[in-house]
Amino acid sequence: MPREQEQFLNVLDRDEAERKWWDALRPAILGRESVPLFEALGRVLACDVTTEVDVPAFDRSNVDGFAVRAEDTFGASEEDPLRLPINDDPIATGVVPRMSVAPGTATEIATGGMLPRGADAVLMVEHAQVHECQISIIRPVAPGSNVSFAGTDMARGELVLRRGTRLSARETGVLAAIGKASIEVIKKPRVAILSTGDEILAPGEPPRLAAVYDANATLIADAVRELGGEALMLGIVPDDENLLNEALDRGLASADVVILSGGTSKGKGDVSYQVLACREPGVLVHGVALKPGKPVCLGAVRNTPVAILPGFPTSAIFVFHEFVAPVLRKLGGLGPETRETQPGRMAVRANSERGRTEYLLVNLVGGHEKWSIYPLGKGSGSVTTFSKADGFIVIPKDQEYLEAGEAVTVTLLGKGVEPADLVAIGSHCIGLDAILGRLADRGVRAKPFWVGSQGGLIAAGRSECDIAGVHLLDPVTNVYNQTYLPENVRLLRGYGRMQGLVFRPGDSRFEGKNVENALANALADPRCVMVNRNRGSGTRVLIDRLLDGRKTRGTAVEVRSHNAVAAGVSQKRADWGLAIAPVAKMYELAFMPVSVEQYDFAIPADRWDRPAVAAFRALLVEPE
Repeated sequence: MPREQEQFLNVLDRDEAERKWWDALRPAILGRESVPLFEALGRVLACDVTTEVDVPAFDRSNVDGFAVRAEDTFGASEEDPLRLPINDDPIATGVVPRMSVAPGTATEIATGGMLPRGADAVLMVEHAQVHECQISIIRPVAPGSNVSFAGTDMARGELVLRRGTRLSARETGVLAAIGKASIEVIKKPRVAILSTGDEILAPGEPPRLAAVYDANATLIADAVRELGGEALMLGIVPDDENLLNEALDRGLASADVVILSGGTSKGKGDVSYQVLACREPGVLVHGVALKPGKPVCLGAVRNTPVAILPGFPTSAIFVFHEFVAPVLRKLGGLGPETRETQPGRMAVRANSERGRTEYLLVNLVGGHEKWSIYPLGKGSGSVTTFSKADGFIVIPKDQEYLEAGEAVTVTLLGKGVEPADLVAIGSHCIGLDAILGRLADRGVRAKPFWVGSQGGLIAAGRSECDIAGVHLLDPVTNVYNQTYLPENVRLLRGYGRMQGLVFRPGDSRFEGKNVENALANALADPRCVMVNRNRGSGTRVLIDRLLDGRKTRGTAVEVRSHNAVAAGVSQKRADWGLAIAPVAKMYELAFMPVSVEQYDFAIPADRWDRPAVAAFRALLVEPE
């Protein structure tokens, strides 16, 4: 058996893979360097910082007023003010006082001015009335009032920042306050990033069939920068062993870590791992019992870590955070990442694959006391799945599903989850997309989930959402939506839209035909493929009524939006489907009207008057 297949089939569990990699790498903190303070933001301190000066450096007034001896103000009131003469030594900022404050006298002082000897408090200007060369005090002050004494913020020799601290604006402000013009920091890990594959296009190039834009390079490079590293973009390399060897040599010569994406599987053209396997120690792990991320390849060349990430974006970024990010944190002097968790309950059932630990990306809907967990089901090939997820749940390798209502723990991808102002769950519509966009312009943040009309009604019935887009026709009453409302859910009238058959212009099976004849032609032609909608959607109900139990190729292929239907037809993966008219126009497809339907909004009664829902209702009735 070829070497590469032996390695790929030796799939390890996650912890064993990580242990094997770290045992071989033994990563350690990189060296240190001195950088100017104006370049220190985001860097990691290499040593403890103690202050060599007092802050403030002198006893300083916090207000505009008069430097006094506090005891000279005792007993003063508006009814019986005390009078003190003003010394001829007004103190502005940056001025060293010439005179002491003798008993029974006062000196004018500005905010930030140096407190003169003899004074132990500052009387606010608002609490004194000035009469030529003397003041009338109408309120007493205590010793120390309105004064910051030297060293009370930071005292000479005091530890002010500890090594390992990642510098934010707060810390750089402290460094400036103690006079540091430069600072010792840990060197940034340099990470060489290579994208591999004959099908990869750089952003900006003209699109072509069977090619994909390189999302991984940007995704990984920015993730490296977020961790304080320096990303070295080495471009796209085709599936050619000689070119890959040359590119890997460039990365090894210039970086502390090398990351490639693509070429980890067993298919034709997957040569990245074969190039690494020819080095020493080469491939350490090839295949981890994870979903997403099974085909990850972890290795090294001498002491330099080399990771080959899967080509699919969600798999790539997930594997990066699981395996590569901890190594970068170690090299860059950052401590282990602490991840926040939240308890919740599954809103729907989620199936898994026995034998692989699954990291299921999810969204949290509801509130901090009652989170409902919705899986993001777009798969590892999706570019948006990771960006839209709030966190993930771990499904053990010996578990085949999580049941609806089951208690789970969500590991958050960021520091805390900010609930959206408005949660929309239900059927997809580009009209609703447009409305939510207008709301965003007015400061209302929305989070939509396209789960179909029936899923939206269930969510509304459980008060998990603010609005649910629905378009379900009752075949008995021929009325849309009203009869399907759960208890304590109100219906907000929405708008009409036209559903119809979409197909490529010039297709003689559909062009110039009526709906009945077009369907008959599609059903009679074994080569004619449809693209279906997901069960639970109002469009699927309409499709099932049209087909009336008749079978045609493609019914098993279900997508979650009108746009996905149009994309399938436009790219010739399918020949027809059902979608709304604006989407057909967007994709330059022919459109055959089938039914005018009503797209409405189911709203939990207890959310009807929430500010975000009120803003949505008000926007919906505007003439535009």
